[in-house]
Amino acid sequence: MRALVFALTALLSLALPAAWAQSPLAPQSAEYKVFYGDIELGQARYILPPPDGNFYQYQFDSSLSLLVLSDMRHIRSEFTLEGNNLTPVRFMHQREGTGPTFNEQAAFLKNQGVVHSRYKDEKAKLPYEGELYDPMTVQLQLRLDLSAGKEHMLYRLVKDNEIDDYEFKLVGKEQLILASGSYDTVKLEVIRKSKKRQTFIWFAPSLAYLPVRLTHFEKGDKQLDIQLLSHQFSDTPPQLANSPAS
Repeated sequence: MRALVFALTALLSLALPAAWAQSPLAPQSAEYKVFYGDIELGQARYILPPPDGNFYQYQFDSSLSLLVLSDMRHIRSEFTLEGNNLTPVRFMHQREGTGPTFNEQAAFLKNQGVVHSRYKDEKAKLPYEGELYDPMTVQLQLRLDLSAGKEHMLYRLVKDNEIDDYEFKLVGKEQLILASGSYDTVKLEVIRKSKKRQTFIWFAPSLAYLPVRLTHFEKGDKQLDIQLLSHQFSDTPPQLANSPAS
């Protein structure tokens, strides 16, 4: 009996990291190369640490440069999980480099029905109605919805002291070969009224729908190309909310 329990425990310990890797909310990190056309600008990194109970933090850092131009950003979102929906709590965005330095902050007070936003020293008070997201949580919510089988998605996003709609649709499946490897992906397009601007994103289902490439076109010319460089899923599962104490 002891041998059976030991074998079962060993099997679960081996299977657990792979199981967590199937969740878009698994602790993870991903690094990307950023190109302007065919010119490499630098790198960007996303980090999702293990949550504290049901409290998550998701952060982004980038350092880009082109000749004498530079752009450095640090972005962090704090949020909770309610069912299969993410609920933002705080959002912070700091930008430095060539041109104006600015900060953006937003506090989501769902119980009070209001979002307090500050962008470039201008304040705004926005109504909190229905589901709202910030630029970071919407990325994870999109991955959660893809993993649930959705093919058309619409989100209301707080950005730049405004609330805007962002719409995505599934275009199809595609195999991508990048410098970091070969990926079977699902391809999404950002829906816009004008075709002068087009944005496509490729997600890898085998990597919990981690985005492996984003390409943006202006009037048919490729402007921005972001490609996955490396990724890692933690083998430490997050602490579940309301889980019994050990």
